[in-house]
Amino acid sequence: MTNIPPPAEELRILDHELWQLDLRRNQLLARRAWLLNVLQSAGSQAARSWAQASAPTRAAANWPPPAPLPRPGPGPRRPEATAPGVQNVLLVLGGILLTVAAIAFTLVSWGDLGIAGRAAVLGAVTAAALAAPVPLLKRGLRSTAESLAGLGLALTVLDAYALHEVALPAVDGAGYSAAASALLAALWTAYGRVLGDLRLPFPAAMAAAQLPLLLWSVATGAGDHTVTAAVLATAAFDTVVALSVSVPPSVRTVAAVGAYGAGAWSTLAAVLLSWEADGPGAAARAAALLVLAAAIALGAAWRAPEAKAALGLASAGGLVAVAAAGAVLRPVLPGAWTVAACLACAIALPAVRGSWLPRTVRRGLWWSSATVQALTLVWTLPVVALALLGPAGWAAHVWSGAPSDARAAVTVSTSWPPGMETTPLLLAAVAVVLALTFRGGPHRQLALSGALTLAWATTVVLPATVELPYWATLLTHGVTAAAALTAAAYAPEPTPEPASTPTPAPAPAGHPPTAARLSPVTLPVTVTALCLALLGSVHLVALSLASEAATLAVLGGLTALFATAAAWQTPVRIRAVPAAASLAYATALACATGASLDWQPHHIALLVLVVPAAAALLAPRLDDATLKVSVEITGAVAGLTATGLALAEPPVLALVLALCGVITAGTAVRPDRRQAGYAAAALFVLSGWVRLAAWEIGSPEAYTLPVTVLALLVGYARRKRDADASSWTAYGPGLSVTLVPSLLTAWGDTDWPRPLLLGAAALAVTLVGVRHRLRAPLVLGGGTLVLVTLHELAPYVAQAVGALPRWAPPALAGLLLLAVGATYEKRLQDARRLRETLGKMR
Repeated sequence: MTNIPPPAEELRILDHELWQLDLRRNQLLARRAWLLNVLQSAGSQAARSWAQASAPTRAAANWPPPAPLPRPGPGPRRPEATAPGVQNVLLVLGGILLTVAAIAFTLVSWGDLGIAGRAAVLGAVTAAALAAPVPLLKRGLRSTAESLAGLGLALTVLDAYALHEVALPAVDGAGYSAAASALLAALWTAYGRVLGDLRLPFPAAMAAAQLPLLLWSVATGAGDHTVTAAVLATAAFDTVVALSVSVPPSVRTVAAVGAYGAGAWSTLAAVLLSWEADGPGAAARAAALLVLAAAIALGAAWRAPEAKAALGLASAGGLVAVAAAGAVLRPVLPGAWTVAACLACAIALPAVRGSWLPRTVRRGLWWSSATVQALTLVWTLPVVALALLGPAGWAAHVWSGAPSDARAAVTVSTSWPPGMETTPLLLAAVAVVLALTFRGGPHRQLALSGALTLAWATTVVLPATVELPYWATLLTHGVTAAAALTAAAYAPEPTPEPASTPTPAPAPAGHPPTAARLSPVTLPVTVTALCLALLGSVHLVALSLASEAATLAVLGGLTALFATAAAWQTPVRIRAVPAAASLAYATALACATGASLDWQPHHIALLVLVVPAAAALLAPRLDDATLKVSVEITGAVAGLTATGLALAEPPVLALVLALCGVITAGTAVRPDRRQAGYAAAALFVLSGWVRLAAWEIGSPEAYTLPVTVLALLVGYARRKRDADASSWTAYGPGLSVTLVPSLLTAWGDTDWPRPLLLGAAALAVTLVGVRHRLRAPLVLGGGTLVLVTLHELAPYVAQAVGALPRWAPPALAGLLLLAVGATYEKRLQDARRLRETLGKMR
């Protein structure tokens, strides 16, 4: 309510502002004088530079000479509130207080006066309040006129209340309120038009116009549908006013708030009515209400397509239109087909095209359709999750018997949800929409990936939905996995790069193209298809656990399928994954075959070793580095699986470790896998230790010393031929064969000869390492010597600790920490020097 003040008041305000500007100018001039003094004290060159640079500015501004710097003091305190603001607060508070007083007079003190007195007082006050703005506007006191006009509008409401209480007490309250609100809205509008310069009557009239239809429907005892229709009609009226450009902004704001509020409330009520409809008639009436709500929203978006809320209104209108169609179809369709009907309506929304429809409305309808499709996919998630994860329950009932059909196969530990028969149809429909909607552009491959995923989910859910036989279900899922693998193999090749882009260097032989060389457009489809193939194969294996024959057949088929894909695929970018999957399923097939033959786990371990042996034979014949590494890693995992199966039987474990050592040694023969020789030596040594432990040998030296001697002779010959050979390669395996088993035996031996002999041998080995500067004898001999010494001193240390007071060990530990901390730098230097010395050894 800020208005232009009278001339006298405005002149006073201008004088005040000019006084503040003069005060600020004096402050700036004082600061300028101080800065001039600083420049003059800094040197004549700085002063001349400033004078030359600022001469035009000073001449144009006619600045006075520098004034002495005044003593700093507190500046004038500026007011925290402006005069117009204080004026508005006072006027608003005054109007509120008068309104409260009038309400109190009308409701509390009304009975103290007679009929004539009541009418005279209230009428006189109302007339005075409504007439007061006229002279005030002529004097330019617009804010005061607004306050008194607001008081007058409030008094008219009280007049209407008083009229009902005194003259029309028998009239129904709701009907009287409807008529009164309509009359007041008309009177306030006319009052605002007569005066012209007032702003308050028009938004007040718009607020009063929200009530007549609603109160009229309540007064007539109308049902829920009629009340909702009345609110929707009010929302339509508000929408028309809000979109009109000839009304004041305040009226448009009130109309917009009313349109959103009434529209949201009535739409929600219509949705609830459609949900509770028990017949076609009630459903049709609720659908009509939803159609009206959709028309209002779409009409608003169409009328103002450039508005910020237009896209949201169009989207909401499309959703409400789909809800209206669903409300009509729900009573006449089976329960399982309601969602399908809504999805069909949503898919049809983007088909509304043409230049006559604004772009914002078309986008809103597109988003409405996408929202309904997303909600449909969410609705299908429980069934998809059950069909995908349900077969995992067979892990607790392996080979207990084939189920009767696909639904029994996936509901091992739960039940099938009712009313979900249309799930495959819904998934397939959304997949088709994705594939056909994005026929080009940057989102094409992502859409194809989504469509491929939904098509795969359809095949996962379909057998359980239609209750296919068990064997037909396995065949269906096997074909699906093969199709996904084929799609990954024959996905489109990367798009050629433009001519302006420099051609990247070709990849080295045996190395696959990196992700940077592949076009990101084709990667989503390939990766998605490959992941679906793997996930489908795992799901198929889980389904096959119900029957022994099915398990063997599925594992054999998957092994052959992935092996064929890895061998026949022309693209090299994904061959490593099918190769690894083939070996993994071959390992599972070996385990299942052994279990089918009633073999013990340690016997099955020997059969599993066929997989790492095959991997070791196959890897050298592969020309792709990534494929080769994938095969070798999978073979190593299969070897670990065999080792785990044989843990319960040490003799068989020793044999398995020896065979793994043979396979690893064969791999180490290749020039590019020389490092595998260390693993082969470790496996052989570990196999010997396990064998000795299985024989319960108390004196392992009789068995290990001959091997050590032979190994040391072979190592010595190797060092003679190859001076660059490491001491770990030449002497490490031979020394560890004897030292480690002897050390383990010595730790459990209570006699003194073995520790003494072992310590002497370790000392000799250490000295040989020091003499010839060999790392392996030095580390192995020194480590063994230290451990033997600790073993011999352990009883005395324990006895000494037991004899000490309880506070002595912590005190000694503290002193030790202090000593270590005090010589930390020195110890670091010694350690550094030792590391350099060991580094020079071979």
